[in-house]
Amino acid sequence: MKKLKKISKVISTSLALSLVLAACSDKEEGSSNSGGGDKDEKVKIVYARGKDDTQGTTAMVEAFEKKYPNIDVEFKEMPADTGKQHDQYVTSFNANSDEIDVIDLDVIWPAEFAQAGFLMPLDRFIEKDSVDLGAYNEGAISAAKFKGKQWALPKFIDAGMLFYRTDLVPEGEVPKTWDELLAKAKETKGQGGTQFGYLMQAKQYEGLVCNAVEFIASYGGEIIDENGEVKVDSPESIKGISKLVEIVNSDVVPQNITTFAEPESHTAFINGQAGLIRNWPYQYALANDEKQSKIVGKVAAAPLPAGDAGSAATLGGWMAGINKNTKHPEEAWKFLSFMAGEEGQKIDAIKGGHAPTILSLYEDEEILKANPYYKDEGFVKALEAAVSRPVAPNYPEISDIIQVQVSQAIAKKITPEEAAKNMQKEISEKLEK
Repeated sequence: MKKLKKISKVISTSLALSLVLAACSDKEEGSSNSGGGDKDEKVKIVYARGKDDTQGTTAMVEAFEKKYPNIDVEFKEMPADTGKQHDQYVTSFNANSDEIDVIDLDVIWPAEFAQAGFLMPLDRFIEKDSVDLGAYNEGAISAAKFKGKQWALPKFIDAGMLFYRTDLVPEGEVPKTWDELLAKAKETKGQGGTQFGYLMQAKQYEGLVCNAVEFIASYGGEIIDENGEVKVDSPESIKGISKLVEIVNSDVVPQNITTFAEPESHTAFINGQAGLIRNWPYQYALANDEKQSKIVGKVAAAPLPAGDAGSAATLGGWMAGINKNTKHPEEAWKFLSFMAGEEGQKIDAIKGGHAPTILSLYEDEEILKANPYYKDEGFVKALEAAVSRPVAPNYPEISDIIQVQVSQAIAKKITPEEAAKNMQKEISEKLEK
């Protein structure tokens, strides 16, 4: 627990800074509509999130509907690609649509969505129900606070991790550096029915940014520093980009690795096609799901390999917020608070393998039984290595620049040096506007 509390302090500063830098454009809260009239009236709310390949969402919705039989939750599946998901929300909310009531938000979205007037502030609900925000990971709570108001509640926390097949990679041989990873991936490729040595996310989307941040930070580089200065054109960043390009173009990954997002990589892994993968904590539960995994009981987690400056893991996670235009704010809040509360997070941790944001849940025996690696030093160290993505008020534009330039470097259309120089110039121009 002490280590996990330390984690929240370590990551809260960078997350809070993201919100301080966000441009201020206060929106009025607006009126809140009636939450469904007669208490016996059946109310339907629509909950939108990306594709969930675990059993977490289904189990959590079923538990909620059992507890609140007058509220039906319709699950609207959004694209797995977070960029496409983001854009669909923006299009819908810009049109003042009330089709969706509750949405999942990437950790980098709350300030942007609040500033745009898409979300309903949750403070009155939090106060009414006496929700203890102090029970949550401090950094995750901070990421959803903007202009003194709470716009979302954190559901789970993520950090990039290395998962490995214990039948192919003995505990004492888990790669600790990127060079060791390449060597071990080459050694295990073809063993135990595998086709590849290593899996990751190299498609041109947000996941590529997460991978790039990890490589760059592990060599001591950064894209934007804590003072908001662009620093990506540095020897350290170039070395990180170069190692990323080397691995993506090696023979240890699938030839079409640049089409791999999370679904493609985790599917290949649970089908026994590789001994090593970079993914988020949910990978463990998926790998141990007897209904779809061929490697049950053969997976463990460790921190991502280190570069010259150590191991680095991109901080991630998802939150839940309420559409400002919902016709059922009370019911939407009931669902959100259940989902992001102890009951919902426990179900999601057990069935979905998602790491809770409520710290006390790391002492829950049922959660630890389902996710034994939560007790492991490797898991804790992976979270301790978490670093935030570039902090900027217009993050989507910055992300697009990184995606394009890193993809160009991977395709060998430009060098890592040129990619860093181009990012330095283009990001600086965007930040100056």
